[in-house]
Amino acid sequence: MTSLVKSLDAEVMKSGEKLCTFVVVLSNDERQTTKDLKKFAADNMVKKVPLTISEVPAGPPAYKIAKDADITVMMWKGAKVAVNHAYAKGKMTETDVKTIIDELPKVLGK
Repeated sequence: MTSLVKSLDAEVMKSGEKLCTFVVVLSNDERQTTKDLKKFAADNMVKKVPLTISEVPAGPPAYKIAKDADITVMMWKGAKVAVNHAYAKGKMTETDVKTIIDELPKVLGK
């Protein structure tokens, strides 16, 4: 996830803020997750990607997040989901991060 967040942060900066991103962590432990996210942001110098926590630990029902997914990446163009990838724990690779970044033009209309 670190590589993905850092890559997205760089892409937001390059886009002139035409791209908006955020990370939502689904957690039952808001206090610890908040501490972890603050440390993650500081350690990785995240500047443009907000790191947030969901009030619904399973995620919004309409998103249909895979229960066995450790990381789900969703991108919208308007109100429509243009990209949706789910990864089991430890299965997201650098190639996957590159694929996700390469899909940004789909949501930016390029």
